[in-house]
This record gives sequence, structure tokens and C-alpha cells, in this order.
Amino acid sequence: MPDLLSFCEAVLHSVWLLPSLTVMIGADGPFPVLPSETLLMSASASAFGRHDGLAVVGLFLAALVGSVLGDLLVFGLGRSSHGLLARTVDAECGLSLWVRRHLVLRPGVALVGARFVPGGRLLSTAAAGRFGLSLRRFLPWSIVSSAAWSGYMLAVGMALGPLTGGNPLLSLLAGVVMAVVTAGAFAIVARTRRRRTPWSVHVRAPEPLLVG
Repeated sequence: MPDLLSFCEAVLHSVWLLPSLTVMIGADGPFPVLPSETLLMSASASAFGRHDGLAVVGLFLAALVGSVLGDLLVFGLGRSSHGLLARTVDAECGLSLWVRRHLVLRPGVALVGARFVPGGRLLSTAAAGRFGLSLRRFLPWSIVSSAAWSGYMLAVGMALGPLTGGNPLLSLLAGVVMAVVTAGAFAIVARTRRRRTPWSVHVRAPEPLLVG
């Protein structure tokens, strides 16, 4: 147990924590299997538990920068390679249909709203590139959605902070538990919505906007 505690402390207090989080959150855009959210929640729970305001600000900035960079990467992939992300964007599922319905006229609704649904970040940012949303319209909403998501993740950490007391091991465990609970809750909601959605519902994908 002392070795495990030392390991957790080394991870959460490492000078490489913020740059590593930035890279992981950025890479989580096209590859949403990395444990970036778990690590961010764990690190924020530890920071709030220690009442370390500077660490909290650093975590927020790392999350914001990593999120925007990852969004831009997926946006570029969506615009440059239709075949690579076509299956994800064109899927006839509830979330994909919802994103495509709102993307052209209300990109903020699509990009911010989808951000809080598992897989929504990849889907909405790839769709923005695939259907020709301009970078000038995409980037401000990417920053807004990234800031909202970063604030939400730190709010979870703030709620967990008093429970962990800044203990690194408890912070990591709390982050893992919250990640599992959140993913499970979204999976249940998604399954329920699929059962209630008629198979006949169909929304045509928007035509490319052809703007720079």
C-alpha cells in the first residue's frame, strides 16, 4: 500500500502532469479511449482537497488548451478525409442525427451540447469539418465548449475534494469511480432513447457549406 500511495502521489504531483494532460486530452479527440477524463478528475480532486488554487487554475488551462487542440485535429481530419470519419458522422443514430440537424444553423448548440455526451466530441467536431463549417465559426464554439467541459470536470473534482482530503490514492480511486458511473449513466440513457426512437426517423445530412 505505501508503494501504491507513493506511485499515486508521484503521478498527481509530477511536473509532467499538466503537459501530459494537455497531450492526452488533445489525443482523446480522435482517439476517445485514453483515460484523460479520469486523470483530470483525480488531479482536480487532489488539488481541491489540498486547497491548491494555483494547481486548479493550471488544470483548467491544460484541459482547455488540450481540448481545443484536439478539436482542431478532428476538425482537420473531418475536412481532409471524408472516408476516414464518414462512418462515424453519417451513422443513423440519435446523436449523429441530432448533430447534423443543428450543425449548420446552430453550430454552438451542436458543438457545446454534444460535448457532454460520450462520443459526442468526436462526432460533432468531425461533422463540422466534413460538412464544411468554416474555421472562423468553428473555433469560437470549440473554445466555449472546451471551457464548459473543463469547468464541469473541475466542478466534479471540487465535489470529490472534501471526500478525498487531497489523498492521492483516494483521488485516483474517486476519479475512476466517477468515470465509470458517468459512462454507465450515459449508456443507460442512450439505450433508453434508442428504444423510444422510431426506426423510421431519418434526417438528411446537410450539404457541404463550401466556406473557408
